[in-house]
Amino acid sequence: MLPWNDRAGNLSVLKLTIFLGVVAPGLWILAQAATGTLGSKPVTSAIHQSGDWSVRLLLLSLLVTPLRFVADWPKLILVRRMIGVAAAVYAIAHLVLYAMEQAWDLNKVVSEILLRFYLTIGFAALLGLVALTVTSTDAMIRRLGSSAWNRLHRLAYPITFVAIWHFFLQTKIDVSQPVLMLGFFVWLMGFRLMRRAGFAVRPLQLLALAIISGIATALLEALWYATMTGVMASRILAANLDIGFGIRPALWVTMAGLVLVAVNAVRVRKGAATRGRRAAVAAE
Repeated sequence: MLPWNDRAGNLSVLKLTIFLGVVAPGLWILAQAATGTLGSKPVTSAIHQSGDWSVRLLLLSLLVTPLRFVADWPKLILVRRMIGVAAAVYAIAHLVLYAMEQAWDLNKVVSEILLRFYLTIGFAALLGLVALTVTSTDAMIRRLGSSAWNRLHRLAYPITFVAIWHFFLQTKIDVSQPVLMLGFFVWLMGFRLMRRAGFAVRPLQLLALAIISGIATALLEALWYATMTGVMASRILAANLDIGFGIRPALWVTMAGLVLVAVNAVRVRKGAATRGRRAAVAAE
């Protein structure tokens, strides 16, 4: 089956859209390489871009389940596998490009992975992604059984966290991007905890989650800078209140959460209107 077809073999607009979306970053990297616009260190730039997109797609794959409930969009489950596989492909490209940068000296690549902690955990995350990709097929679900398969694929959570950790450690100065990724991860995990605790997916609950996630992001950013650079945490926290420094990750996370609040509010209102019409028809 083609990746943009549904199980019946028909074209799925949703799957085609997501397929084009996950392929686009790779094509963009190739276009930059072909036109010589990857900078003075093109391979290094390609390494960073492929790694960044792997983490972004990992987070996007984890967003599928929350968005199904928030937007009442059950068909999104059809594209979760595609997004996860794409994340693994970009992670593999990330490693291959690193080997290229090392002039294909595999002994050096292995030794660097073993000796440099940020490379060690990055490689561990890659192995986990490959394992999830290999077992993502329908045949493997039947072979493992749904319960065992679900337990195995919950490893996506620690794998994503380790990938973000790798992102933090390889970033030299400005950690805004990994902080942003960590903030989104906090929201995604918070949503799952909210569901497990029995909270309804409603605008008020999502509003609280957006605010809590934003605050947690600001605190984690301040903790990182205070621990790793010695910059006073209070200065980092204050920067979140001054957009003259640019929009900080905490604010982006909060705004993304508020967008989902709005989406859910529209869904709830439409659902209430639909139930009202049905009740009116039944009363006639």
